[in-house]
Amino acid sequence: MRIMHPEEDKNKIKNALYVVSTPIGNLNDISFRAIEVLKNSDFILCEDTRVTKKLLTFYKIDKKLISNHKFNEKKNLKKILELLNNSKILSLVSDAGTPSISDPGNILINECIKNNIKVIPIPGPSAVIAAVSISGFSNNFYFQGFISDKKNGMKKELEFLSKLNNSIVFFISAKKFNKLIPYLKYYFVGRKIVICKELTKFYEQIYRSNISELSEQNINLKGEITVVISNVDETKKNKETLDESVRIRIKNLMDKLTIKDIVSIIGSENNISKSAIYKYCLKLKNEK
Repeated sequence: MRIMHPEEDKNKIKNALYVVSTPIGNLNDISFRAIEVLKNSDFILCEDTRVTKKLLTFYKIDKKLISNHKFNEKKNLKKILELLNNSKILSLVSDAGTPSISDPGNILINECIKNNIKVIPIPGPSAVIAAVSISGFSNNFYFQGFISDKKNGMKKELEFLSKLNNSIVFFISAKKFNKLIPYLKYYFVGRKIVICKELTKFYEQIYRSNISELSEQNINLKGEITVVISNVDETKKNKETLDESVRIRIKNLMDKLTIKDIVSIIGSENNISKSAIYKYCLKLKNEK
C-alpha cells in the first residue's frame, strides 16, 4: 500500500538529487516514500555497494549503483553533475541512516546547490535521534559527530563539549571507547551516560551508567557506537567551596599524585567544581 501526498505527481518523480535515509539496522525501518524514490531512480550513489545491494535486494529493487565514498567523492563530482544535468534521477544513500550526517554527501550537495540542481530530502532513521529519544536526558542536545582519534584532538573536543549545558551526542568505534573513559571522568564529573550499540538490530545493547562508575572491565562492545551524555543538572551544580574532610584528603594525596589526577579523583567522588579543587591544589603547592 502506498500513501501519497495529495499534491505529489503520481506519474513522475522529478529530476533531482534525492538524499534518502536508509535503515540503521533493522531493514524494516524505511519509509514507503524512500522505497518509491529508490525504485524510480536512474542511479543510486552509495558508500559500499555490497551494503546497499542487500537493502535493495530485500525490497526487490534493481538499479545501477555508483560507489560514492569519502575517498572518491570529489573525483565523482563531474560525472554525477553531468547525469543530473541530463535529467537523470539520482538518489544518495549511506550505509546506514541519513547521508551527509557524519557520512559522505556534503560535498556533492553543496555542488548541486551551486549549480541550481534541486536537492530533496527523504527523511528517515537516525542513530542520533534514536539514542537521544531513549536516553532520558534533555532533548536540547549538541551533536559532535565522530570524536577525534588523536589524543590531543580528543581532549580539546571533550573539554569544549563539557562546557555546554546540553545533552551531548557523538559517535565512536567501540575499540576506541575504553581510551576515552579517563577523559570522560575528568571532563564530565557528575554526569550520566548512555551507550548504544547495534541500534534496532537483534543484538541491540543499551548501556546506562554514571560516568564516575565507568570502567574498562564493564565495557565490552564491538562495532560503531552512539554515545549520549546528560546535560548539567542545574539542581546539583558543583560546589565551589571545599569541606574540611576534602581538604585533608587532598593534602594526603599531594605527595603521591599529580594535580590532574587529584582533580579527577576528588571530582568524581564529590559534587565539587574541578576549578575549586585545582585552585586548592595550587595553593598547597605554592605553600611548600
